[in-house]
Amino acid sequence: MAYPEQQWKEAKSRCKLNADDIRIAKEMGLNPKSLIKNIPNKQQLWKLPVNEWLREMYEERQEKAHQKKLKKQAALKHIKDNEEGVN
Repeated sequence: MAYPEQQWKEAKSRCKLNADDIRIAKEMGLNPKSLIKNIPNKQQLWKLPVNEWLREMYEERQEKAHQKKLKKQAALKHIKDNEEGVN
């Protein structure tokens, strides 16, 4: 679902995000309301600021995707090596 640009602008200003943070949020399928909802208040000292939370989550997803890609490549190499050994 596409969200109006006005909502993204509001999230950008309220969450103190830059254009790259907004790009990452859109790429990850987040919506502006979820970003605003995750703004920590003064009693939530354990919560990261939205931009740090967003970057951390993005890095974790990128790492998982990279690991998955490496496992797939290793499995394909193993299959290829087994096929060559049979022939």
